[in-house]
Amino acid sequence: MAVTTVPSGSPADPWPISPLLSGLVDDTSLLQPRMVAPGIDAVVARYLSARDGSYGGLVGHLVCPASRLPALVTELARSAPARPVDLALVVDTGLGAVPKALSTVFSRSTLLTPRTVETAAPPDVDAVWLERVSEFVPEDVTAVVEPRRPLEGTAEETDAWLDAVRRVAEHGCVPKLRVGGPRISDVPTISDVERFVDVAVSAGRGFTAMGLRDVVRPSVETETDRGRHGVLNLLVAVARAIGSGEPERSVSEALHETDGPALAAELQRLPERGVEGVRGLFARCGVDPEPVPISALVALGLLD
Repeated sequence: MAVTTVPSGSPADPWPISPLLSGLVDDTSLLQPRMVAPGIDAVVARYLSARDGSYGGLVGHLVCPASRLPALVTELARSAPARPVDLALVVDTGLGAVPKALSTVFSRSTLLTPRTVETAAPPDVDAVWLERVSEFVPEDVTAVVEPRRPLEGTAEETDAWLDAVRRVAEHGCVPKLRVGGPRISDVPTISDVERFVDVAVSAGRGFTAMGLRDVVRPSVETETDRGRHGVLNLLVAVARAIGSGEPERSVSEALHETDGPALAAELQRLPERGVEGVRGLFARCGVDPEPVPISALVALGLLD
């Protein structure tokens, strides 16, 4: 196995986590519709238990909409975490609410550390709009922008979306790819994901993904599910896009693959520089409904 392991960095976590998986998986439970989302107390308890547990090095940020930030602060104050929670703040109440939300976060430094501010972008996002986002986000916090993909859009609309992704990256923000949701149209085609990866890799800025539901792409499609995308599929796709994966196999084949052991084996063969390259580009992902898919990764030999 070419992938080395290092301590995850958590004092409560004695088990090493591969750099390929370190801090990869965010908890996006609070983004679910409130009628189906678990209570904020349950989300905080589960997140802290996972972060401070044996596989804590796998856990990334806790993702929270700005509208739910006060409730999160209250619950964290009650829970008294051993160290601050890495926060991804999602703008759901307008950019004008960001300064107040960040002020709240910075005033609760024992509870929260702001890592990203994430917002959706209009289809015609331009430098003026992106500069406005940058003005709201401090230098030590990463701005993540999601140009909305046209649902069942025309070829021209898809091209326009990818142009917006490129503009986001070139401006210095991190593009976000939504790969799932409540509607079948929320799941992008493999062609769309492949082209998104190509744009992100070419720009060299990297990206995040949300809405993943599987570690590996399911092998069975139904009339109401045209095929969900997998975490390992995206990791291998990026590896091949930067020339570190299987040299004779394409990014498209990586995204189509349903053989979990084959994907895991390819990732385990990556050299150290390949792992660094992959994670430098594919920074984080949100997986629903199980925020930390430990059992699946253990079964594939990627976690001990």
